[in-house]
Amino acid sequence: MRIKSALAAAAVLALAAACGSGGGGGQSSSSSSSAPGEAVKLNFLSLAWQKESVAANKQIVDDWNKANPGIQVTYVQGSWDNVNDQLVTQFAGGTAPDVIHNESPALSGFAADGYLLDLTGKLPAELKSDIPQPAWDTVTFDDGKGGNGVYGVPFLQESQVIIANKKLLDASGVRVPTPDNPWTWDEFSEAAKKMTAKRPIVTSSSGSGTETGQGYGVAWAMKSPVNKTLNLALNFGGTFFQTGADGKTTVKVGPEEREVLQRIHDQLYKDKSADPAALGQGTADPLPAFFQDKFAMLPAGVYLRQQVAEQAPKGFEWVTLPAPKGTTAEQGAVSQTLSIAQDSKHPDEAMKFIAYFLNGENQAKLAKGDWLLPTSQKAAADPSITGKENGWDVATASAKNLVVAPFLKVKGFDEWKSKVATPVLQEYYANKISIDDVAKRLVEDGNKVLERYQR
Repeated sequence: MRIKSALAAAAVLALAAACGSGGGGGQSSSSSSSAPGEAVKLNFLSLAWQKESVAANKQIVDDWNKANPGIQVTYVQGSWDNVNDQLVTQFAGGTAPDVIHNESPALSGFAADGYLLDLTGKLPAELKSDIPQPAWDTVTFDDGKGGNGVYGVPFLQESQVIIANKKLLDASGVRVPTPDNPWTWDEFSEAAKKMTAKRPIVTSSSGSGTETGQGYGVAWAMKSPVNKTLNLALNFGGTFFQTGADGKTTVKVGPEEREVLQRIHDQLYKDKSADPAALGQGTADPLPAFFQDKFAMLPAGVYLRQQVAEQAPKGFEWVTLPAPKGTTAEQGAVSQTLSIAQDSKHPDEAMKFIAYFLNGENQAKLAKGDWLLPTSQKAAADPSITGKENGWDVATASAKNLVVAPFLKVKGFDEWKSKVATPVLQEYYANKISIDDVAKRLVEDGNKVLERYQR
């Protein structure tokens, strides 16, 4: 799930002001007990950052407060940059917000430490049935008592798609994939090769100049390569981790895990159909070159459609294509979530607010604001996010391929990702090491990391 920079200092001040005062006087919760006749007061930490998304969040809170004078919710603006560090401090001090916006991988540790409420017995039937089980799987973790607990309500998810230059796609003569009939990885590779050729390259966003240059079929932005690689690896059943009979989890890099790695590498160095200039770039960084026809296709998260729609020069036509499929079209899912702090004085009221905030109508507004996929089946059928404009039909259809990413439930995954997998994959995609070197280092160095979490 992408995490965008915001003003961390502002987030700290906002969190401290809105949440830090609630637990005063020795209380162990962010919201004090209400006196008879007084409205229940809840703090809601939101990590929305895009203008449309922040507006949608605040409007839903305002609508709730107008309709529910007995339960008043204070909107608290947080930041993806530092939310988990902030929460560690607030949980320890008993000042955490009642309702907490986060993403599913972060919930496991907080749940294990007893900071989040198990929502299993509190979920309203309508909310529970509106969200498919694969989404609930992303927020279900060991409850420490021999069973599983649900520690958040999943509401927005990201999938991978291909954003394509329509002019170059049409000129190539390749079959245009659809959600019901996506390209195989072999077809995707062939399409990229057909779109790789010398051609006039637009040299300015206004289209005022051209020159003949090398045009590529695809660009892989791999500054942060792990999530994209591992989520797509599920196309071939690649999980990267396995749990033995002793209950210990270890890293594995077999044929299934190597498939997507090698195919991307082949596009770069065998087919030479992938633009090497994009390798060290973040997801949105290649867009200026994309608008200048320097490459034809950009695999990316569905949210990038917003920046394409806003930044594309006049007359530039683009389309959204489904991601390629391997033995399956499955992709790993990460959910944005709303949780309730274990120490909240008003968990029942907090659950009522969450159920309202995440009903079908509101999830459609949130999804549109963030350009992501709602988990709500009612929201997914909303005309505002199912039309062809800006590729919403393809984006929404991709939700059916999302499954819980098994690696996100591995204790120590974040450290493995940052200290081992990121540098190793960056070196591989830069053609500095072999696929065998990748396997050796991911496994050997990775298992040293995981061992510390399983003692």
